[in-house]
Amino acid sequence: MSNAHPLPFSVLDLAPVPQGTDVGQALRNTIDLAQHAERLDFHRYWLAEHHNMPGIASAATAVVIGQVAAATSTIRVGSGGIMLPNHAPLMVAEAFGTLAALYPGRIELGLGRAPGTDQATMRALRRYMGAVDSFAQDVVELQAWFQPAAESQAVRAVPGEGQEVPLWLLGSSTYSAQLAAALGLPFAFAAHFAPDQLMDAITIYRRTFKPSQALAQPYVLVCIGVCAADTDEEARRLFTSTQQQFVALRRGRPGLLPAPVDDIRSVASESELAGLDHTFRYAAIGSPETVRAKIQQVLDQTGADELMAASQIHDHAARLKSYAILADVRAGLTRAAA
Repeated sequence: MSNAHPLPFSVLDLAPVPQGTDVGQALRNTIDLAQHAERLDFHRYWLAEHHNMPGIASAATAVVIGQVAAATSTIRVGSGGIMLPNHAPLMVAEAFGTLAALYPGRIELGLGRAPGTDQATMRALRRYMGAVDSFAQDVVELQAWFQPAAESQAVRAVPGEGQEVPLWLLGSSTYSAQLAAALGLPFAFAAHFAPDQLMDAITIYRRTFKPSQALAQPYVLVCIGVCAADTDEEARRLFTSTQQQFVALRRGRPGLLPAPVDDIRSVASESELAGLDHTFRYAAIGSPETVRAKIQQVLDQTGADELMAASQIHDHAARLKSYAILADVRAGLTRAAA
């Protein structure tokens, strides 16, 4: 990392729907945050596909990506990710081919293997559990749809064919790391909710990486939770919204993003608290200095090429401020490295 090439910092937006608001406001907040991230020189802005989740407004991920790309001008916009088992690869190629035609050079397609929902919702999506098993074939098929079409080709992705849409593989285990390495694709790890196999996945990816037309060297993006505020105490309080949402999910009662509480111990049991500490062990929660030290630790540990931050904060203004603090932290890390 040098002064000329600072480590890129990026944003994962789960389009949270805070208690007391609605989906429309959540999506307007997303557009506002994307414009804010662009002004702060974040590198890319990703949205994630989840279904049947009252607290997440980005189920129609490609639609939201189009709105974000329309409201910004330079930041790269993409999916973190599209859950490929839910879709026919041809339809994904058409959707992202359309976006790439409208916003050339700015659209990217991160792909996940999990369905991003429960089995009942998968059935409602007209998908089947076996789709997860064909993930590798579906990724290769999707790559083919983006290639220029052959003259004799009976079915073509229009839009899609010949479009430059960078593909990423996303993972929370070693499976996608192995596939990303085999296909020579960049790899993003979801340490913001599934930290356990982070180091194993990165090691396997780097060790087995095969260069491709898309990528000459392995490229690792690590996503962590970030909640930055003026003081450690304030940040910890803001972060209780994320903690409460996770506890509700584990209890099988997903809901809107709750308002923060003064003491998380008042709403979670000892075992739930231990689970939260485990899940969020890479999260950077605190004052600018605390966040800087934690991010430096993560970067030293992983050697990541890029850091992505997911911030589920109930108050939109506090969320904007958290990313502004993170941008200052990035500048400080860049100066220190130089």
